[in-house]
Amino acid sequence: MTVHLTYPESIVIGALQGVTELFPVSSLGHSVLIPALIGGRWARDLNVSAPESPYLAFIVGLHVATALALLLFFWRDWLRIVGGFVTSVRHRRISTADERLAWMIVLATIPVGITGLLLEHTFRTVLGKPIPAAVFLMVNGAILYAAERMRRRAVRRGDERVEPEHTADGVASDRRIATRGFGETTLIGAAQVLALLPGISRSGATMAAGLSRGLDHEDAARFSFLLATPVIFAAGLLKIPDLTGPLGAGIGGQVLAGSAASFVCAYLSVRFLTRYFERRTLTPFAIYCALAGLFSLIWLTTH
Repeated sequence: MTVHLTYPESIVIGALQGVTELFPVSSLGHSVLIPALIGGRWARDLNVSAPESPYLAFIVGLHVATALALLLFFWRDWLRIVGGFVTSVRHRRISTADERLAWMIVLATIPVGITGLLLEHTFRTVLGKPIPAAVFLMVNGAILYAAERMRRRAVRRGDERVEPEHTADGVASDRRIATRGFGETTLIGAAQVLALLPGISRSGATMAAGLSRGLDHEDAARFSFLLATPVIFAAGLLKIPDLTGPLGAGIGGQVLAGSAASFVCAYLSVRFLTRYFERRTLTPFAIYCALAGLFSLIWLTTH
């Protein structure tokens, strides 16, 4: 008998995806760990490492919904950025901040795009299991904590590359980011490759890389969300055949319910986080990841 996702599973996991994709705590790690910790039907239905699970098709819908929430929140910014890309191609030069930022996002997306196409399936099937996810979640906590320590030390040294914290202003933030070198922002974007490991956060990795390169929390978070939008959207679109094929048969309603939950939670999350990182740090998320990963590891190895 074919196993289908239930509506409670779909709504809970959809909401979880919307939050954990943008909070620096790893959506894939939580998508693996939560069902395993609950056990029973949840562990059976929501197995991301299974090659022929409806869960894979379901996750496609969640990714598209999350990307749409990001596009809605940053729609004015994306109009500027896409406009900058078009004018740079038309005039064959890169001169304005919007043109520079557009090409920074393009170049910074290439490493994770190539790596994802080549290794995503292998990483998911081999490492997309509860024990590795718990270990990588602890590693994610260590990455976030190390990034905060590096920034604090740089601030104490008076490092000229470290920018002071700024008040919220999307255009001003984009202009500050655009003053960086293309190699620097490509390196920050390349950190997204780490998110192919279950338990390592995409936003956490790119924020940590941004902080290590001297960005403040506000700019690092904003650049992280802008970088995530095309990657998440492309990941969803590339796997649409899974959703419309045999794996998605019989779970259309569950996909819609989960996607709606994901969209709402992702929009609320990015709205909260853009304000949160105006004044606050990654440290609470580092502590959470370390403790959640340790608890999960102990629970899964003793039960």
